[in-house]
Amino acid sequence: MYSHSSARRTYTSRPRQRPCSPQTSPPPSSPSVDAGVKRKRVLLDCVSINSPSKRANTSDSIAPKPKPKPVTKPSIASRKSNNALKKPTTRPLTQLHFVVDSTLRTCPSCALSYIQGAIDDETLHKKHCARVQRGLEWGKEEEKEAYKAGVRVVEDFVRIKGHIDATHGRIIAIPAHVGGKIGAKLTSLLETIDLALSSPGLSPRTLKISKAYFLLLPSPSGRERIAGCVIAQQIFSAMNVVATPPLDAAADQNKLVSVEGGLYCSPELHPTPLGIPRLFVPSKHRRQGIAKLLLTAAAKTFVHGCELDPTKGQVAFSQPTGDGRKVMENWGKGGIRIYED
Repeated sequence: MYSHSSARRTYTSRPRQRPCSPQTSPPPSSPSVDAGVKRKRVLLDCVSINSPSKRANTSDSIAPKPKPKPVTKPSIASRKSNNALKKPTTRPLTQLHFVVDSTLRTCPSCALSYIQGAIDDETLHKKHCARVQRGLEWGKEEEKEAYKAGVRVVEDFVRIKGHIDATHGRIIAIPAHVGGKIGAKLTSLLETIDLALSSPGLSPRTLKISKAYFLLLPSPSGRERIAGCVIAQQIFSAMNVVATPPLDAAADQNKLVSVEGGLYCSPELHPTPLGIPRLFVPSKHRRQGIAKLLLTAAAKTFVHGCELDPTKGQVAFSQPTGDGRKVMENWGKGGIRIYED
């Protein structure tokens, strides 16, 4: 048997406290905190690291948020370099105004002034220029309505001067106040003539007492083309055209009436049954005697059964232009009068 005195204790009465992990170390001691609180804080730290729980979500276990870095504005040099690296974005440019001095154009073919670049002006010029040069077409649609509209063939197989192949056309007479497709065609032609002459349109009252004379020529497309137009109007009086007075006759010159085209007329009115307010021939068909053919047909047939003689002052023009004055003098032999419409 062994004696109790010889037995030796190989352990202590209090177990040694092991660290929770080799990475953790107890916090540094401070003189203001006692030893007991230190061990509890070490135990809490160990629990919060190894086994997180609801108790670990305390103010001591939450790591402090990092402070946001102060935002510094880029320097002017850096902003210029960044802008230079960016690709420039091109946007379509829209012209908001027009400089009239540099964009106003006058067409040499139709003498119409328009603004280059304006869509409406260019569309109007394109349509007007085509009509002035080639004229309008006369198709089967208008021919179907010819009988109901009162269209009458005045002269057929009219030979056109200047054509080697002996081109023949026909002259028709139309009431100027007609409606339907023929009326729309006549309206379009009158608008073209008024725009070319820069004159106001004829009133409905004037159209009711007027006739339109067309000279139709065949075209390669199979449709006829209006190669000339004369509007003949019923009038009652007109003024005689006198020669230009001399410069020293100032007293006699004051008694005369000056009209367009450099003409002078005596103020006395004379009976005249026929007036010509509009005369138009497309530029492609000029210098072929078409104007004289239309005027002669109007003088022969305007008054039923009575042929009028222009050389005797029975026909008058309404303020002719320079070209109209030449036609008036060549056709009327100086007997054409002037009236105001």
